[in-house]
Amino acid sequence: MKKFALLLSIMLLGACGDTQTAFVSEGNADQSISVIREQAHAGGSWRSTLIVAGMPQCQRRFALQDGATDHFRIDVYRPGPGLYILNAGKRWDVVELTSCGYQTYKTPPPEPGELVGSFEMADGRLRYSAKPARPGKPSR
Repeated sequence: MKKFALLLSIMLLGACGDTQTAFVSEGNADQSISVIREQAHAGGSWRSTLIVAGMPQCQRRFALQDGATDHFRIDVYRPGPGLYILNAGKRWDVVELTSCGYQTYKTPPPEPGELVGSFEMADGRLRYSAKPARPGKPSR
């Protein structure tokens, strides 16, 4: 009976976690940036991962250091096709889709490009919110 209770407890704890995913693409599912937030158990800390996909050439995962709180937000800028700059507080990163490149800036970029959206928490869930294109300025 003790073994059954222990097994049941482990199963219940494992089922209490949460996984949330949101992504942005350039109109092609093979070219995308995804953010995944995982929580081992309810009330536990979050672990966030960035996935850069430039299929069929590459797909890579990168741990995000600044995304462990419930006030999670990453602004997404697009200076050009296949190139994104991500901003989370004081942290600035650049992502390149063709080679799945990822690099952290030592200083904020002077021109991050057009703000195209944000990964953020809304109603307790992770989502990507696209920003509408400005009138008279075509999106790339």
